[in-house]
Amino acid sequence: MTSEQNAQKRGVPAAAIAMVGWAASGVIAKGITELGTFAVVFWRMWIYAVIVILFLKVRGTPLRKESLRISWKGGVSLGADIMLFFSALRLTTVANATVIGSCQPLIMLFIAGRIFGERPRRYDWALALVAIAGVATVMFGSTGVQGWSLSGDLLSVATVVAWTLYFVFSKLSSRKIESSQYTGATALICALFATPFALASGQLFDMPSANAWVWLFILSIGPGFASHMLMNWALAHIPVWFGSTLTLAIPVTATVMAWVFLGEDVVALQFVGMGVVLFALAVIVIGQSNTAQR
Repeated sequence: MTSEQNAQKRGVPAAAIAMVGWAASGVIAKGITELGTFAVVFWRMWIYAVIVILFLKVRGTPLRKESLRISWKGGVSLGADIMLFFSALRLTTVANATVIGSCQPLIMLFIAGRIFGERPRRYDWALALVAIAGVATVMFGSTGVQGWSLSGDLLSVATVVAWTLYFVFSKLSSRKIESSQYTGATALICALFATPFALASGQLFDMPSANAWVWLFILSIGPGFASHMLMNWALAHIPVWFGSTLTLAIPVTATVMAWVFLGEDVVALQFVGMGVVLFALAVIVIGQSNTAQR
C-alpha cells in the first residue's frame, strides 16, 4: 500500500468523526435557547477562531497572510452556511434542517468531475441517490410534527448552496496550503463575516450565562475545531464527492441526538429512512476502503 493509499484509508474515519461533530452542533446550538441565533454564531466563531490560531501558534506554524488570501472564499461560505443553518434550527426541527442541508452531495456528484476531474462510479451514483431517498423519507416523516416550519425549511435550502461552496473551496485550497492553515484562515474570516450581522441584530448586548459559555466552548472545540480540522485534512486525501456523500450521515445522527437530548418527535417512517441512509453509506464506504487498499 502506497503512502497516498494509506492516507486515503485514514481519511475515511477522519471524515466520519467530523460528521458526528457536525451533527451534534445543531443539537447543541438549538439547546442554547437564551441567546439569539446571531449571538450564538458570533461567540461560537470567535472562540473557535482563537482556539485554532493559538493551536497554530503553539505548533510553530502561525497563521500566514497568504493563507487568508487563499481561504477567504471558503471562510465567507462557511459563515453564510452557519448563520443560515442556525437560523433554520430556530424555526424548524433539527431533522428537517439537517436533512435538507444534506442534499448537497447530489450537487457535488454533478460538479466534481468538471472541477476536480473526479469520476464517481455508476454504483456510487446509484447508492448516493438511494441515500438521498432515505434522507427525503426522514424529511417527509417529520412534516407536520411539532416544531416544523416551512420558513425554516426554506432557510435550510439556502444552506445547501453555501455548504457546497465550502466543500469546493476546501478541496481547491488543499492544492495550495496545508489543511491546518486553511482551517485557521476560514475560522478567522468566518468570525469577521458574522460580526456585522451580530452587531446589527442587537443580540450581542445579552451576555451569555455561565451555562451558555460552557456549551459555546463545547460547540467551538468539538464541532468547530476538531471536526473542521479532521474534514479539511481528509479532503486532501479523499475524493471531494465521497467526503460530501458522507455528510448524508449528519441528519440521521442529528435526528437521533435531537430525539434523545431535546425530546423532538421522531416517527417510525423516519427510522426507516435512517436505515436506508446508513445502509447506502456503508456500502459506499466499504467500496472506497477497498479501492484504497488496491
